[in-house]
Amino acid sequence: GGTACVVTGQPFDTAKVKMQTFPNMYKGLVDCFVKTYKQVGFRGFYKGTTPALVANIAENSVLFMCYGFCQQIVRRIVGVDRKTKLSDLQNAAAGSFASAFATLVLCPTELVKCRLQAMHEMQLSGKITKGHNTVWSVVKGVIQKDGPLGFYRGLSSTLLREVPGYFFFFGGYELSRTFFASGRSKDELGPIPLLLSGGFGGSCLWIAVYPVDCIKSRIQVLSMAGKQAGFMGTFVTVVRTEGVLALYSGLTPTMIRAFVANGALFLAYEYSRKLMMKQIDSY
Repeated sequence: GGTACVVTGQPFDTAKVKMQTFPNMYKGLVDCFVKTYKQVGFRGFYKGTTPALVANIAENSVLFMCYGFCQQIVRRIVGVDRKTKLSDLQNAAAGSFASAFATLVLCPTELVKCRLQAMHEMQLSGKITKGHNTVWSVVKGVIQKDGPLGFYRGLSSTLLREVPGYFFFFGGYELSRTFFASGRSKDELGPIPLLLSGGFGGSCLWIAVYPVDCIKSRIQVLSMAGKQAGFMGTFVTVVRTEGVLALYSGLTPTMIRAFVANGALFLAYEYSRKLMMKQIDSY
């Protein structure tokens, strides 16, 4: 599921990070795509793909594993049997709990990804003199400058994004599946309803938490150039100097990516899960 998400959504994610971190450099999505292609070539859209793959595979593996555990915790809290189907709201709460665990593996890999994606802009703006263009050079730079804890720059903003965001993510997904199932079992849904449900869930997530993600990207990227203020400090600075709309820089590529990539994520997740369950049942 994580792999499908990255393959379909990486170019839009790259545009999102560039526009969030350096909003004054780009007039919009098309301008960002054109300038990136002219300056770096097609490979510029896939900068940070390796850490993005690691991030998404790690995050979604932990997320969906913990989602199952958290569903059982929710069942205990509400006092129902282990096999009882949860409501859409209860599933949303389980997904929100699960995202807190996923954040611990996501934050370090996403920091490396964001820095690679915005490396060219950091050099253009004069914030750094020499860019680290490989995963290993970024990792080495973080360890040398900040030590192992440097990978957790932006952890609080990542948590602030993930916990409420995944409530809307799983809530939107389950609500949409309920709508398409219309009385039938959700497990009987075909690929198109699953794609649309995943896309709807992803859109709900990003609409709800986009300003928080914008601050997270700034903290993780700009901390390359020196000490960066925390979440509230960065938030206040952006609003004062650039206005509230700066918090929504890069929203267009994000919403396109959210629908396409999360549709692919849930489609791959549901079908791979069914395949694995069949394999287990056959034994």
